[in-house]
Amino acid sequence: MENQIKRIGVLTSGGDAPGMNAAVRAVVRSAVGRGIDCIGIRRGWNGLINSDFIHMNASSVSHIINKGGTMLYTARSEEFMDPSGRAKALATCKLLGLDGIVAIGGDGTFRGALALSRQAAESGHSLQVVGVPATIDNDIGCSHYTIGFDTACNTAVECIDKLRDTMQSHERCSVVEVMGRHAGYLALYVGIAVGATAVLIPERELDFDRDIVEKIRRARLAGTTHYMIVVAEGVASAMDIAKRIHDEVGIDPRVTVLGHIQRGGSPSARDRETASRMGYEAVKVLAESRGNRIVATQDGRIVDLDMEEALQMTKAFNMDRYQVLEAMTNCKDIL
Repeated sequence: MENQIKRIGVLTSGGDAPGMNAAVRAVVRSAVGRGIDCIGIRRGWNGLINSDFIHMNASSVSHIINKGGTMLYTARSEEFMDPSGRAKALATCKLLGLDGIVAIGGDGTFRGALALSRQAAESGHSLQVVGVPATIDNDIGCSHYTIGFDTACNTAVECIDKLRDTMQSHERCSVVEVMGRHAGYLALYVGIAVGATAVLIPERELDFDRDIVEKIRRARLAGTTHYMIVVAEGVASAMDIAKRIHDEVGIDPRVTVLGHIQRGGSPSARDRETASRMGYEAVKVLAESRGNRIVATQDGRIVDLDMEEALQMTKAFNMDRYQVLEAMTNCKDIL
């Protein structure tokens, strides 16, 4: 059966995440394999507004599966949030003859894609969009896993392991701030993996005495002379937490803000494989003339969901991991 979808665009938008390149590669090669023309849109939605694009083929995405960042670049676009900006983007879509777009990014990326598709429909133009979740925060409600999370966790663990070496040598307290403005998945996962003394996450209201002072005190009474506190940026700044530790416990913490280092680096095997499966599924959905969908992982399977419904979904934070952390740090003879 001849494809109704003749040409698609692919873009990355919002914060970059390791594995985005693997997703772009999967989209391009899956499209080419189905006889669908593929256009790479650079710098997110700005690329549609400013006609910033490249024609892509299988060779265009050679040797990028192992690279961090995104070959298509990424940006956040204030202009695209306005209908007039989306009208410019639609004009580019019509000029290029795009039948569909695969948008790789987070919640804001998908909301932009849905708004564009709706505005296209209102103007009599059919434009089908599919979202692929890629964010190191793992905070997309409809998807159990998002591209980039595993690599970001591994990067943070590697950095904190090195910090622990020097903190132990100098018998100091280290306060490490990791990303996670609205979600504590990264902080908690990393905290368990590095054996942190305490982990602060947005999903749990901070009780300074319970969550930090008592944990440090218990560890000190057991003979420990170095402490590792992991803080999600959405709870407080590491500097503020360190100052309170100094004022209330009397020790002098050292602060490390990992920042954007968590976004970089060669993607892990999990992120490469997940991105490849998601990119393939996104093209399959478009080839079947099904638009306004989000590709997601649920219980280890790759599924596609109605975009409007998916954007309304919330992900209940599983506190089981926090209970594991508590069990690891509440032992009276901890060393």
